[in-house]
Amino acid sequence: MQLVEVEKKEFKNYLQFIDEETAEEFARLIDKLEGKKIAMISATSFGGGVAEKMRSLVPLMQDLGVDVDWWVVFGHEEFYRVTKTFHNRLQGQKGVLTPAEKEIYLKYNHMNASYMKEWLYDIIVIHDPQPAALIAYREERPSEKWLWRCHLDTSTANEEYWNFLYKYTGQYDAVIFTMQDYAPADSFKSVAFIPPSIDPLSMKNIPLEIEEAREIISRFGVDPQRPLLSQVSRFDPWKDPLGVIDVYKIVKKELPSIQLALVGSMASDDPEGWDYLYRTLRRAGEDYDIKVITNFNGISDLEVNAFQTVSDLVLQKSLREGFGLTVAESLWKGTPVLGGNVGGIKLQIEHGVTGYLVDTVEECAQKALKLLRNPVLLAEMKKAGREKVRQEFLVTRNILDYLRLFSRF
Repeated sequence: MQLVEVEKKEFKNYLQFIDEETAEEFARLIDKLEGKKIAMISATSFGGGVAEKMRSLVPLMQDLGVDVDWWVVFGHEEFYRVTKTFHNRLQGQKGVLTPAEKEIYLKYNHMNASYMKEWLYDIIVIHDPQPAALIAYREERPSEKWLWRCHLDTSTANEEYWNFLYKYTGQYDAVIFTMQDYAPADSFKSVAFIPPSIDPLSMKNIPLEIEEAREIISRFGVDPQRPLLSQVSRFDPWKDPLGVIDVYKIVKKELPSIQLALVGSMASDDPEGWDYLYRTLRRAGEDYDIKVITNFNGISDLEVNAFQTVSDLVLQKSLREGFGLTVAESLWKGTPVLGGNVGGIKLQIEHGVTGYLVDTVEECAQKALKLLRNPVLLAEMKKAGREKVRQEFLVTRNILDYLRLFSRF
């Protein structure tokens, strides 16, 4: 395993987002955790929502005085292909768990566990399925507590994959889901519910002047003077970029000036992403008003910020979604979101208030046209969306939830 070095952050800069009572609770919880060592373990340090969250959570906890480290597991392509299959199956995809998949999955968990022999942590938090079996190969220490954080939508999990994983997750002292719908009726020792969050002071979420944001997106061939739809996501079948293109095509028939930007990063633990990127490019064809842009085209957090800031609407038309950080990011910037009526998106979008929840391509296109033709309603949604995120989905609240959980052990 590899220890991840994180950029330092100062919690004092985030005091503007919390009230005095919450600040006092932070102080009490940190005192309770004095002397405790905590490890966070995930599959990758780059690409995808988990890595992004860790890059804010870990340094802010450290600045508060919490002794926490972030580790990522070692894996080769065969491991990531298997764990991507686990990801898809746990979100409801049909399929049979093969002996080869089991062997590869357990081989890498066993190998990574060997790096933990000299560890002295009090609380170990495992993120998602990739390293979940580490617990089976650990050195037994009575004082050590293990927590499993599932970021996926497991409400319709493939039963065979879930039962295999439960052999390991059932051993944890506590499991954490984003929402109650995701917790299958298994006899876990303890269950907590912690929605994810965004960092309001990260480069992706700091306020941008509108002219600066327009200049940035124009570098990618977008005309900032024409209406723009965007989706910011990994290239993944569950994010439905092909459906987003179909929405755009319907809207374009009635609003010929519309443009579409599909903006995403290619994650190191997602080999399937390249296949789906190529499928997306084929669906886009030679329509030059569709821009398919990745981190290999120069997309970083600043550019994502600019697209979310300038877009008239953001689409997050997911078919399954553990949470969907890009929904909260867009709402924070005052951009209404049309989101799939699934998973954690339903926690964020207040239907008709901060955006719309949609079930089909046709419904999504209809709601997009309604908002693009109604600037008064659009303005009302902008204000409501930002306030929703301020109250419920900022990193300060996320840290507080973790500290409350840690203080129980």
